[in-house]
Amino acid sequence: MRKWMCVPMMTLCLLLAGCGGAGGEAGPDAASLRRPYADMAGCEMTAEVAWSDGEQLWQAEVLCTYVPGGETTVEVLSPETIAGVRAVITGEELSLEYEDLCLGAGTLSSQEVSPLACLPRLMSALRDGWLLEENTEDWNGTPCLRLTVDQSGPQDGKILSTVWLRTEDGTPVRGEIAVEDEIILTADFTEFLFYDTMDADDQAGQEASPAV
Repeated sequence: MRKWMCVPMMTLCLLLAGCGGAGGEAGPDAASLRRPYADMAGCEMTAEVAWSDGEQLWQAEVLCTYVPGGETTVEVLSPETIAGVRAVITGEELSLEYEDLCLGAGTLSSQEVSPLACLPRLMSALRDGWLLEENTEDWNGTPCLRLTVDQSGPQDGKILSTVWLRTEDGTPVRGEIAVEDEIILTADFTEFLFYDTMDADDQAGQEASPAV
C-alpha cells in the first residue's frame, strides 16, 4: 500500500508545482469568436494537458467546469494513478482535493503556472487577454483562427496564451501557454460545451438559452 501511494503523490507534486521556463471569403475575426467566451455563464471541457518537468513529459486527461467569477473545478480523469485528483479555483486561490485531503496550493498570480490551472487560464485569456496576434491556421486538418493573447500581470513574467479556435463554431481545438517565450503547457481539447451565453441585451438578468 505504501509503495502504491508514492506514485500518485509524486505526480501530485508535479501537478501542484509550477512548470517553469523561460484571399477568398473572409472568415470570422477574433472579436466575433471571443464574444461567446465573454458572454458565457460557464463551460465544461475535457482536454489532454501536457507539461514537462525538464526530464520527462507528463500528460493527464482533465475535466474542467469553468465558471467566470465563481468556483471553477478541474478533475483528473487519467492516468489511473492520479484519477480523482480535483482542483478548486476561486478567484486567484487554488486548492487541491484528493480522497480525504484538501490542500491549499497558493495563488495563480505567479508565472509558475500549475498544470491544473491550464484550462481555466486559457478561458480567462480568451475572455480578458490583450490580443497580440490573429491569423488563420489549420490544426490537424481543422480550419482554425489562431489567437495569441497576453495576460502577464505586474508580478509575472511574460505569459502568453495561444488558442486555436474552430472557424466553424469558435470552440477550442488546441491551447498553449508560454512563459518568457518558452511553451510550458499544452492542451488538446476533446470536448467543449458552453452552458449558455448572454447577449448584450440580456445582461439585465434575463435567462439565457442553451447554446447549440
